[in-house]
Amino acid sequence: MTASKFLRAILLTCIGFVGAAVTAHAGTLDDIQKRGELRVAVQTQGPPFSLINKKGERTGSSVELAKLMAQEMGVKVVFLDLDWDGLLPALMSGKADMLAADMTPTLARAMKVAFTKPWIHVGPVVATKEGTKFTSTEACKAPGARIAVLFGSTGEKLAKTVFPNGQIKSYKGGGNLLLDAVKNGQADCLINDSTAVAGQAAGYPAGTFKVMPEMLAKETLAFATRYDSLDLLTWMNLFIDQTTLDGRLQKNLDYWVNSAKWKEDH
Repeated sequence: MTASKFLRAILLTCIGFVGAAVTAHAGTLDDIQKRGELRVAVQTQGPPFSLINKKGERTGSSVELAKLMAQEMGVKVVFLDLDWDGLLPALMSGKADMLAADMTPTLARAMKVAFTKPWIHVGPVVATKEGTKFTSTEACKAPGARIAVLFGSTGEKLAKTVFPNGQIKSYKGGGNLLLDAVKNGQADCLINDSTAVAGQAAGYPAGTFKVMPEMLAKETLAFATRYDSLDLLTWMNLFIDQTTLDGRLQKNLDYWVNSAKWKEDH
């Protein structure tokens, strides 16, 4: 074999290896395109971010943003309705391509999944049942006060610091669990994101709950995917950038989070 033929053979072999590598490492975006659907893990009930409206349709702030993502991709969206503690497992197992919920990107969670840049800033607040002796955050610090939190949430961790003498009660699930616990006398106070508390309390008669005005901390919310889906992560970050610039993200937040307009429509 001549030197030129030898080099040509090596070049063709290398091209073959590169082609095989590209095929073997087709990304999540390619899978979504071939499948024709974007699979999204969402909370069964978590207004104003995820809820079932009067027509029996899945909607909410993060749900509508996920629908917009699928529209931009040119595929349909499929929602996997899950309780809070089922969101990360669904994503990590590959059942969902992404997670769209009111989830804070903590360092511990980021050890398991890849978060996008923040798309909203929120904060946890304390709420109690109107008409009880627990009229303030300070009152909820009384020894033995029963503090309701969601299992696996940032509020669960924060409660141990803010209420060191309280009895922390973790509830597994989502939706109105915490509000119902306080309303029914199973807990004295609750900690949850301000937006979630406001959205969920809207489903009860006015004056049922007292929501404390101060935020206990400042947090962000983000979407998430797997670390083996960095192409999708990059695309979602670009989506957040572009919808921020063209005003679609702010329009979503103004309707779902910064006002009560959605309550009349849904």
